[in-house]
Amino acid sequence: MLINDRVAVVTGAAGGIGAAVAQRLLEAGARGVLLTDLDAARLDATVRRLAEEHGERVAGQAGDAADAGDLRALIDTAQERFGPVDLYFANAGIGGGAGLDASEAEWSRALDVNVMAHVRAAKLLVPGWVERGRGYFFSTASAAGLLTQIGSATYAVSKHAAVAFAEWLSVTYGDQGVSVSCLCPQGVETELLMAGTRSEDPSERAAARAVLDSGDLLKPLDVADRVVEAVADERFLVLPHPQVLDYFRHKGSDYDRWLRGMRRYQKAVR
Repeated sequence: MLINDRVAVVTGAAGGIGAAVAQRLLEAGARGVLLTDLDAARLDATVRRLAEEHGERVAGQAGDAADAGDLRALIDTAQERFGPVDLYFANAGIGGGAGLDASEAEWSRALDVNVMAHVRAAKLLVPGWVERGRGYFFSTASAAGLLTQIGSATYAVSKHAAVAFAEWLSVTYGDQGVSVSCLCPQGVETELLMAGTRSEDPSERAAARAVLDSGDLLKPLDVADRVVEAVADERFLVLPHPQVLDYFRHKGSDYDRWLRGMRRYQKAVR
């Protein structure tokens, strides 16, 4: 899909990957980009920064990307301001280092933000895209969704589910004009990752260290470049860290060996 003259919504866009994707979409000629995030103050600062160069083609609306009401309001605002939404970037996500001691509330929130936010957005957008014969759903998952996440059961499980839902969307609607991509990066210089390094929870620190030690730490704009390329190619799996594909292949070729290796790696980062 061409980005030029398209309308996009980006969640989790106050900073990090979301803000970088919004910037690249605007630079690629998007007609309008609506950013959303729970952090209203930070979102407003990002929108003002982008508006200095791109004017009225960018707007922001604070809200919860996992809340069906907020999602409906977001999509309505985008349509009223710019026109029907062509591309939706389900980028909002949360981390966490909890294992078996994770509470029911922590499990619910991780699944709500990292998975059900995608499901609820798709329910609102996909029927209209099928009717129009065109639309693009871009899911931000994680390399943890293909591999796993040391230290965080909630993150590993929810990101696996995000990948699975993106796969299902592509299989089910790919022949009806709906394109789907799934972004699975490793270490990216975002507040979500950096917060883990400062956590008092040893599991969260171990999770962050596992990511930082696994490969290059990319800048959000570097990841956004790969996102724009994937949209142009309509490519499903987006891997800013190419080594993730090698890890994924090794995992599939000998699962038990991969699990033994992950257990050794876990000991090294704790």
